[in-house]
Amino acid sequence: MLTGMLADRRMMALVDRECAVVVPENEMKQYVVAAHADTLDFVPGDALADWATRHGKKLRGHTLLWNRAEYIPRWLSERYADAPAAALATWLTGYVGATAAHFGARIHSWDVVNETVDPATGALRDTMFNRKLGFDALRLAFTAARERAPHAQHVYNDYMSWDAGSAKHRAGVLKLLERFRAEAVPVDALGIQSHIGAEGDMTTMSEREREWRGFVDLVVAMGYRLLITEFDVSDHSVGGTVSTRDAQVAAVGKAYLDMMLSYRQLEHLLCWGLVDRYSWLQNFSPRPDQQPLRPLPYDAGYGAKPLRAAIAEALKGAPRRASQS
Repeated sequence: MLTGMLADRRMMALVDRECAVVVPENEMKQYVVAAHADTLDFVPGDALADWATRHGKKLRGHTLLWNRAEYIPRWLSERYADAPAAALATWLTGYVGATAAHFGARIHSWDVVNETVDPATGALRDTMFNRKLGFDALRLAFTAARERAPHAQHVYNDYMSWDAGSAKHRAGVLKLLERFRAEAVPVDALGIQSHIGAEGDMTTMSEREREWRGFVDLVVAMGYRLLITEFDVSDHSVGGTVSTRDAQVAAVGKAYLDMMLSYRQLEHLLCWGLVDRYSWLQNFSPRPDQQPLRPLPYDAGYGAKPLRAAIAEALKGAPRRASQS
């Protein structure tokens, strides 16, 4: 959700009717909360948190540390460029702790660290935090989140996928998760973003299911819970009529969800938006023919699409979870 959607009554009616859990897209990210030096701006995040509370929705926090250089506030990079590592560690611990404490019990699950693995190499990304603090940056973030929001689930979130080009990314995420366990870093779950087709690859699940299941099997064997945190299915590379595109999006999405929901460790399914007009993909990865993308359960006119039916069917057919009565 974006705060701008709060004024869209039709959109919010859909969210109220369809969703039990909501998550902000940008409002709790570091470049919003810590946009200016020596002050924290929680107003946008509070607006969404207040709506969630009023409407009886659970709220996920996203994200305490988006560990990519391009999303770290410029003032922060400049101030700590030549500072001792200890000074940056103090800032990071304070920031994560203050943010987690501010939202408190309103948030039941935090993406504590987001996208710190470089998909090209499988190593940690080249960021100010990783250069100065290495793995300790991640340890500090998760430890501070646990201390200030002990009630919440603490998640590592990333966008590795099943396509052939994602092999190094998957291996890097597994290596990171293994180290978290080996060094007792308090991480509860892996968030799998699930932006299917975002880079133009609509490879079906059946073509690479063995590789993907192997990855997921290793994650759950380490004791991690699973979340689908940012689900959408881009029709960037799908030709044909709108109905043809919608049918393929629904089929690919259904196959993926059927496979993922077969894991009882999977706790949440969150779409990265509900209505096509608000999808981040419209600007991130537009179609070559300039037609609007159709990656979400509802079209620009707020009408339900085949993807919405596919999601409902996958959920209906999924094994029951321990939390279900």
